Amino acid sequence: SDDGDFYSMPRFVYHIDEGAVRALTNYYKENIPAGSSVLDICSSWVSHYPEDFPKTMSRISGTGMNALELEANRQLSDFKPRNLNIDPKLPYEDASFDVVTCVVSVDYLVKPLEVFREVNRVLKPGGKFILSQSNRCFPTKAIAMWLGMDDIQHCLVIGAYFHYAGGFEPAEAFDVSPQGPRTNDPLFIVQATRQS
Repeated sequence: SDDGDFYSMPRFVYHIDEGAVRALTNYYKENIPAGSSVLDICSSWVSHYPEDFPKTMSRISGTGMNALELEANRQLSDFKPRNLNIDPKLPYEDASFDVVTCVVSVDYLVKPLEVFREVNRVLKPGGKFILSQSNRCFPTKAIAMWLGMDDIQHCLVIGAYFHYAGGFEPAEAFDVSPQGPRTNDPLFIVQATRQS
């Protein structure tokens, strides 16, 4: 289905459950230093950053498909709507960000290597690209191979994107799946650092 049509209406819903959201927020809290310039790609009405990030980060920018969702995201200091499947070029200067995040959306990218190269371009040397991934998705929007894979295979594919895009240190993957009540969704982090 056409991305423009699919994402034209805002979806003010979480795409992972409460436990996975908490796990992701905690991961960001522990791994994104204060004062960082952060870009959230494939963003929406919520970025799942810790509540204090708008005050402790130097900048939080966002790109995503739906302008109304981005406008509702109170954590962003600025945003630029962008369909990365049509134009994977990020609308930012070289070496602008310390960290780039992408929440449960890499499976929708039809030009992942181009997007990863763009992320590399906008990251400062030593900057980090943090992707989170669960097993939930819009099946009509995910790339075909994704639907037949398990969680470990998803992480391996993301690691391959880093490798073949070039310019990143070897990727690392972490299972940060939450435990306890209201926690059904697994959550994995795959991240890599831009080479200096």
